[in-house]
Amino acid sequence: MEISLAAIGTISTDHTSKELAPVQGVFRPEAIGTVEVFPEFAEGLKDIEMFSHIYLFYHFDRAEMGELIRQPFLDDTPHGIFATRHPCRPNGIGITVVRLLERQDNLLKVSGIDVLDDTPLLDIKPYVPRFDCHAEASEGWFAGKEVREKPTGRE
Repeated sequence: MEISLAAIGTISTDHTSKELAPVQGVFRPEAIGTVEVFPEFAEGLKDIEMFSHIYLFYHFDRAEMGELIRQPFLDDTPHGIFATRHPCRPNGIGITVVRLLERQDNLLKVSGIDVLDDTPLLDIKPYVPRFDCHAEASEGWFAGKEVREKPTGRE
């Protein structure tokens, strides 16, 4: 089955390489970015400023399909790609939660962004704690893992 997606905008950040981008945006809440929604989709932003946080769905346009078993950033043990947040995925779809700071027409200023500069935006959805926060959720193999720097030369 073939599926076709088109960008609805672009994400601009100071992260010009994967080495400069944080592993997760929550670790760099001061990282600021701009989400530009193309004019033909701008009407869909009505009331988005009522939310403090939003999900950004984007295309990992600079990542290549990799192995289905890989060693992630935060662990020395290989895991299945679907049990990680690694960018080299079969469909290259990324998701991140960011704080929405302000909206000016079709531009959204956000913080806590971990996306590379000039990344194609696929969709936006509001983060709704009542629906999206599950206190009983398991962290799987992430439990107890300390945040560490990304090693050089590894995605």
